[in-house]
Amino acid sequence: MDSALTSVGLPAALAIIMFGLGLSLTVGDFARVAKAPKAVSIALICQLLLLPAAAFGLVTLFDLDPLLAVGMMLLAASPGGTTANLFSHLFRGDVALNVTLTAVNSVIAVVTLPLITNFALGYFEPEDADGTLGLQFTKVLQVFAVVLIPVALGMWVRLRSSAFAERMDKPVRIGSAVVLALVIVGTVVSERENIADYLVDIGVVAALFCLLSLSIGYIVPRIFGIEDRQAIASSMEIGIHNSTLAITIAVSLLGNVQLAVPAAVYGVLMFPLAAAFGATITRKSRTMAEID
Repeated sequence: MDSALTSVGLPAALAIIMFGLGLSLTVGDFARVAKAPKAVSIALICQLLLLPAAAFGLVTLFDLDPLLAVGMMLLAASPGGTTANLFSHLFRGDVALNVTLTAVNSVIAVVTLPLITNFALGYFEPEDADGTLGLQFTKVLQVFAVVLIPVALGMWVRLRSSAFAERMDKPVRIGSAVVLALVIVGTVVSERENIADYLVDIGVVAALFCLLSLSIGYIVPRIFGIEDRQAIASSMEIGIHNSTLAITIAVSLLGNVQLAVPAAVYGVLMFPLAAAFGATITRKSRTMAEID
């Protein structure tokens, strides 16, 4: 991938997306954890523990190429994307819970993402690593910089001018979707000679992981008595990953485009799959309500 895009474009694109996230957050969104501790705790357990375990099981079952396997684990460790809020709204989920989960998980991911990624690199031992791949302390600081600093800046802007933040909400969301599309296109173009093979290798695994993520996010909370709107929010938060973050870390910090392929493929598949899943569970909820 072009060095300018790698060193400047991707981090800048991610920073814009995270700044947009910050514009939608307040300190109260973090405080809301205390108001809905059960729903938040169950969703975070799903996100931080069950998803990496599910991804590990899939890549092991399908015997993926080591670099693609690490890329899938990197994706699984990435927090929910900002688009989850939109999907939650469309399918009558608890958007406030989405906002809280995104805020909390984005902070926690600064610690958990390097841990899971380094575990995957050590376990799968991709040959192209040459012992140089890994999220060392300095790279973790870079993750911190591109994730939390823009979020904090966006929150500060919202605090200073909530009217401006609200006006910018829609443009930033549209811009984020465009940025995600450009990042995915850039990744695909850079690997165009291998993309057909990658789709064969990773397409089924990415689709299964997406459906598994959405299902875990909905079913597990329901099992533990979480009401339907919050379960829908949890499903969208867990199923719609921050693919841009995973791609940026793979390409800019780890310097390997192949590691970004699972996130790029997932970024294409997750929207139609999330829409279909959301429509299904919403229709089921309406049917159950009519029966009651």
